[in-house]
Amino acid sequence: MYSLVGMITPTVAVILLIIALIIFGPGKLPELGKALGGGIKEFREATKDEQGEVSEKKNEAS
Repeated sequence: MYSLVGMITPTVAVILLIIALIIFGPGKLPELGKALGGGIKEFREATKDEQGEVSEKKNEAS
């Protein structure tokens, strides 16, 4: 059996969506999606800021 760690196929995505609908219900899903999207956006901004700081310090050191 092959290990597909980190791979989400369309079939797995549909199964996860169905499970989420069963657990949270259709009314709560948009709120959860919005919160998840906001968290991902914050994470990307934070990593972008950190990369900028690292490259600045790298340029100062050279």
